[in-house]
Amino acid sequence: MPLPAPVPTLEHSALNQAQRAAACHGNEPLLIIAGAGSGKTQTLAHRVAELLARGCDPQRILLLTFTRRAAVEMSRRALRIVGQLSQAKKGAPPPPKNLVWAGTFHAVANKLLRLHAGALGLDPSFSILDREDSAGQLDLLRTELGLSRVDRRFPRKGTCLAIYSRTVNTQASLKQNLELAFPWCSEWEQPLRQLFASYVRTKFERRLLDYDDLLLYWFHLMNHGPSGQKVAAMFDHVLVDEYQDTNNLQAAVLQKLSPSGQGITVVGDDAQSIYSFRAACVRNILDFPKQYDPPATVLTLEQNYRSTQPILDATNAVIALSPERFSKQLFSNRRSTDKPHMVTVGDEMEQVHYVVTQILAQREAGVPLKQQAVLFRASHHSDALEVELGRRNIPYVKYGGLRFLEAAHVKDAVCCLRWAENARDAIAATRVLQLLPGIGPHIAMRVWKHVAESGFAVAKALASHDPPAGAQDEWADLVKLMTCLSDHETPWVGQMGLVRKWYEPHLERLYDNARTRLGDLEQLEQIASATASRERFLSDLVLDPPEASGNEAGPPHLDEDFLILSTIHSAKGQEWDSVYVLNAADGCIPSDMATGDATQIEEERRLLYVGMTRAKNRLDLIHPLRFFIRQQSRYGDKHVYTPRTRFIPSELLRFFACESPPPPFAMANAANTQTSPPAVDMVAALSSMWQ
Repeated sequence: MPLPAPVPTLEHSALNQAQRAAACHGNEPLLIIAGAGSGKTQTLAHRVAELLARGCDPQRILLLTFTRRAAVEMSRRALRIVGQLSQAKKGAPPPPKNLVWAGTFHAVANKLLRLHAGALGLDPSFSILDREDSAGQLDLLRTELGLSRVDRRFPRKGTCLAIYSRTVNTQASLKQNLELAFPWCSEWEQPLRQLFASYVRTKFERRLLDYDDLLLYWFHLMNHGPSGQKVAAMFDHVLVDEYQDTNNLQAAVLQKLSPSGQGITVVGDDAQSIYSFRAACVRNILDFPKQYDPPATVLTLEQNYRSTQPILDATNAVIALSPERFSKQLFSNRRSTDKPHMVTVGDEMEQVHYVVTQILAQREAGVPLKQQAVLFRASHHSDALEVELGRRNIPYVKYGGLRFLEAAHVKDAVCCLRWAENARDAIAATRVLQLLPGIGPHIAMRVWKHVAESGFAVAKALASHDPPAGAQDEWADLVKLMTCLSDHETPWVGQMGLVRKWYEPHLERLYDNARTRLGDLEQLEQIASATASRERFLSDLVLDPPEASGNEAGPPHLDEDFLILSTIHSAKGQEWDSVYVLNAADGCIPSDMATGDATQIEEERRLLYVGMTRAKNRLDLIHPLRFFIRQQSRYGDKHVYTPRTRFIPSELLRFFACESPPPPFAMANAANTQTSPPAVDMVAALSSMWQ
């Protein structure tokens, strides 16, 4: 499709032709297919800046992203661009200070639901459950309904939450989701319906919403005639980042925001749709243009600013074998004669030896460890490598660890504020009560029921309740804390400090490493001090939690440089100078669990593509010929021989430098043969003693 001639209000001199066309597009629906490393963030920021420069009210622009960081970065760039215009142009109005409606889908949903709660019969002071608490609530109901005592094993709480979440986000029936993603749970369809119905009622009665409810309630708000129209009328322009990662619920909300498509811009790359396990649907981006009449304009960003051309030649060839996609051919001005490496090794240990050798060689050549990454399909694929890195004293970080709110001590402190904010929050209440010595789950629930019977006046109910024997010494301090937190006259600033002071002696009694954990609570205080209200603080923690102290494994803080280990899913959006992709073999990429389904196979192809496009200058794909399988019930331990990943058939090998390095033991033997002196004849030497 020829690029439409842009009529820019701003100069956009930093953009290439395709980017400029996207930034200056009119109000008709627009799909920007942004190839890997093609300057997507820059383009979207310039589009927002162009809208502002045309006089669009910043409060009528809705910018939806998947991370708060992305929303902040795009807003910052857009406002900076407009600010430069106002300085250069006499009489130009000053730029706005911020974009009010820029944020993640869930954060925007939270704001809209509090504004329009009445239309859904929802209390605007609702609390938001995080994943762990949602699973905990399901577990309580699972027990109350007697489902934990059935003859055959009923799904555990985490599985129940995953089934519920997938059903909400895909907008498919429970039966369909069980058959597709949880076939081993299909026999429990009716009990699960009963459990989920009870879960919905309990949350509503206690003024609780979970993470998935935010989108679900937003969807129902948009389908509530006058209220939906009122929300849609709030915005002239809606821009969506990473559209390939949206689920059916998010796509349905977007369609209701602008049924005609006027003012809609979505940006994404179908070739990087890899999150179906989170209910993301690649069909949303593939089908986007034809849901409007006339169809939406499709503009493609193909100039890559990250990788060398030989790396792009290989990645283009891999994704070109996908049967359904938006066609694009990434190109770069970064020329090189070095092709990506396709390395065949004997087994997993030879793979480890090769990777470590190359990492150290690259480091000696001036590439810091931080600019090198080892990527893999599944977290356990790096186990053997981690052992060797430890033995060689090579520091590393591995992404995908504990989230901040999942740390027990952080959740303890936050639950104090949650209970004060929402007296009906039984999960928070019973957790706080169990921090006191002598109080277990049954006593905690009995105290909470007393609070409920007292009209949810928390402080007054606690003061009138006889404390359990083991908690008598600490009871008065808890009453004092909850009295303070429940008093509307107590300013928000400093409330987290009150919680920390009350909690500190319990922290030392309950957990090891109290001093380290106390640092997390001090971080919470700092975050709280920069937040306008308790409700906003609690919502932000769930919707966009800060990085955890345990989010990275390994010793990154003990060394100035460290290697990156990451699953490919966690690596999306990142880039490194050198990238090593482990286990480029069938059964690993694609995963053996995906090989029975054509749709899943195509997502595995996209996953390999994402891993390959993270590399700037060097890319190594390693294929071990044999994998050692332990504890096979019938055959015992054995080696399994695996072919190279099907996504790189023989006809694509011309895009790679193919290597088969000798195994480390062969090199050692060769070295010994060349340099070692003849062995001593011990029989002759010892026999001579007796002559």
